[in-house]
Amino acid sequence: MNDAKRRALFETLQQLNPTPTTELEYTSPFELLIAVLLSAQATDVSVNKATRKLYAVANTPAKMIALGEAGVSDFIKTIGLYRTKAKNVIATCQLLLEKHGGEVPRSREALEALPGVGRKTANVVLNTAFGEDTIAVDTHIFRVANRTGLAPGKDPLAVELALERLTPREFKHDAHHWLILHGRYVCKARKPECWHCAIEPLCDFRPKTPAPKG
Repeated sequence: MNDAKRRALFETLQQLNPTPTTELEYTSPFELLIAVLLSAQATDVSVNKATRKLYAVANTPAKMIALGEAGVSDFIKTIGLYRTKAKNVIATCQLLLEKHGGEVPRSREALEALPGVGRKTANVVLNTAFGEDTIAVDTHIFRVANRTGLAPGKDPLAVELALERLTPREFKHDAHHWLILHGRYVCKARKPECWHCAIEPLCDFRPKTPAPKG
């Protein structure tokens, strides 16, 4: 895909959705951090169902620690890997209190030092909570970037670096939201829905999938 097509692709996605954001529900950087931590190998819908009840009781590191690992587990047991995630939530909250005054840090290094927080989670928090032009590459973005030819790469880091290099500056802040939503609802894993894809004319994927019959 050349630069003109990349720009046209992002212009099209922007026209469809001028102000994209995460589908995770949150009201503070802390709530976003915990929600993203819980979302690994889980749907945003399942995370939101759990956090609505969890945050009504514990929406700060201190309140989360007061709940304890078992208490957090009770709220998130409908989410995959919930025991490990509950352990990481409590450990993360302890570090937030001990090292950051209970606030979510604004540096990648500090975020990635938190239990259960990897590069993708750090990028989401930096972008969505703090407005930085980071691009968090999840399975949807990895698939879309490779399948369309937008920014091919052998692993998520390679795709992230390619997207950072190739995405026009004015689209960088919203790029990962557009691509996640596109992968979630149109360019699906098992069968991309090319027949109603707005960026289909710009995409390198072949053969295009036809509309289902009937």
